[in-house]
Amino acid sequence: MDIADWRKKIDELDRRLVELLSERARAAVEIGRLKRHTSLPIYEPDRERIVFENVERLNQGPLPGKDLVRIFERIMDVMRNIQKEGIAAAQESTQAATELDSEVND
Repeated sequence: MDIADWRKKIDELDRRLVELLSERARAAVEIGRLKRHTSLPIYEPDRERIVFENVERLNQGPLPGKDLVRIFERIMDVMRNIQKEGIAAAQESTQAATELDSEVND
């Protein structure tokens, strides 16, 4: 394969990665909803440790394990932010509804 072929392959892999990351984000949103309803914390260091251990165990190279963990640290950071934003938006909508109710009752 020449460089153009390898770039096409990378473009296809990137497309698949985007699909998978979007699927992971949808799962994180749902987990965030569950956390909000059960008052669980967004940041769960034990869960993150398990994910990192799984990633290292599954890694078959050539990417070094420490680099793969760094990538997943960033992915999980973004997913935590998605959960935080979802919780903040839910709180804002609840507060807005309460404010509207109080205005009607005044």
